[in-house]
Amino acid sequence: MSEHCSKRMAGLLAICILAFAVNTARAQDTSTPDSNAPSSSSAPQDSSATPQEPAPAYGQENAPPPITETPPLSGLDLPSLEPHAAPLSYIQPGATLSESADTNAANTLGGGSLTSISRALGSVTLQRLWSHYDLAADYAGGVGYYDLSGQGFKALQQMDIEQKITWKRGQLAVRDSFSYLPEGNFGGSYGSLGSQGIQSLGNTPFSVFYGGGSLGTLGLEPRVLNVSLADLSEYLTPKSAITAAGGYAFTHFYGNDSESLIGTSQVSGQFGYSRLLTAKTQLALVYGYQGFDFKVQGTAFHTHIMQAMYGHQISGRMDLLIAAGPQFTRIGTPGFVCSNPSDLTCTNTGDMLVLTTVEDTRIGVAGQFRLRYKFTKSSLTASYQRFETSGSGFFAGAQTDMARFSADRPLSRVWRVGADVGYSRNSRLQSLTAAQLNTCGAAGQPVCPGVNANTYKYGYAGMAVHRAFGHDFHGFASYQFNELLFDNSYCGGLPECSRISNRNVITIGLDWTPRPIRID
Repeated sequence: MSEHCSKRMAGLLAICILAFAVNTARAQDTSTPDSNAPSSSSAPQDSSATPQEPAPAYGQENAPPPITETPPLSGLDLPSLEPHAAPLSYIQPGATLSESADTNAANTLGGGSLTSISRALGSVTLQRLWSHYDLAADYAGGVGYYDLSGQGFKALQQMDIEQKITWKRGQLAVRDSFSYLPEGNFGGSYGSLGSQGIQSLGNTPFSVFYGGGSLGTLGLEPRVLNVSLADLSEYLTPKSAITAAGGYAFTHFYGNDSESLIGTSQVSGQFGYSRLLTAKTQLALVYGYQGFDFKVQGTAFHTHIMQAMYGHQISGRMDLLIAAGPQFTRIGTPGFVCSNPSDLTCTNTGDMLVLTTVEDTRIGVAGQFRLRYKFTKSSLTASYQRFETSGSGFFAGAQTDMARFSADRPLSRVWRVGADVGYSRNSRLQSLTAAQLNTCGAAGQPVCPGVNANTYKYGYAGMAVHRAFGHDFHGFASYQFNELLFDNSYCGGLPECSRISNRNVITIGLDWTPRPIRID
């Protein structure tokens, strides 16, 4: 499948999803949106509420479960661990001031010096619920001041939006996650925008399968990351459902050294079938497609994935997902052949080198694991994902293994403690050819793109303590350790070189988060 055809298929997929959802909604939902009725999609129903529900398509006894309480396993939504939370329409402002002491704020290899980072952020969260239309949006933005020569003020921006249309047996969701940050968004230090994400939308930034993530940072290079998705879920019977999703993601780098990092765009598509075995257990089959295109000519490739999925849910307590399956990657590498096919060495005087593409198919394994558990007072999340990713600007594509663990627990009425640990290992999928490397040093491209290494690892571990001051304010203090490590090939045959970046960050800050303002 060519890159052009793949992009057209992904575009047609999104159009088909929208068209199908609109027709289905018109056919099955003729009610007028009610601004006072609670939503059936953004939050679970309160047991004391009596919202108006349409008659189940399969009869009152055999109706499919509410799609928000038991979403299809192959879809993008996560089951709620708070099934009795009342759905509300509200708007909530917020603000954060923080100061960090950082031993390597510039993210340089070989060390750094102790400097400070000051951040001032404002945020607003909106949730608007109708009878069958739900809107959720979050924005956080501000500035960070890096006390480093040549750095100074850096803009920090992040926005996520989600629009859902629900009907008797399914829903359509359109989602977008945008950020403009001076660093990667995986394992940012506590108090920084990249580590917080948008809480009300629950599952942003999206899975690494759809792109939009930067799993490692070298230097301070502003970057735009964006993921746009349209996804559809539909119950065929009370126990079976189909899902489909299409998305587009891109990463662009800016700044003085942006040419040394590889920008990328990604088209993704996914189809799935889910089956309820019991009220708590689901199985699913999923097909996924990824198409990557990089700013370096001739480095696009395509991936096809098949996964079997198992899910188990205990409402209000636990959510478990296990998935694995084969992964087929087709890489087209630029190369040259002789104009005379019989002359394999191009020894004849009249022979010329002709540009061609050498196809390479690789077979691997993709998978994921997720466990979320809510105890009486504390909660924890553990996850693992293995997919092919963009390479975070270092490589033109990478095989990525990513793991993350987080936990949160209140110590008293005003004290709360949390921990967050993450790790990613990224292996280069394709090396730059001699023809591509020959362009390095030219006037149009003075720097060779990417990093000359075969693998890199990035990990972090941190802990934070929060203290409430009344209803609207709380302070926090945190410590976090980050490490970026390239393998020995980075030194290019030299006995030793600087290939490790260590970073220790201590942060103190103050949050202002007033109570939500109801708007219904």
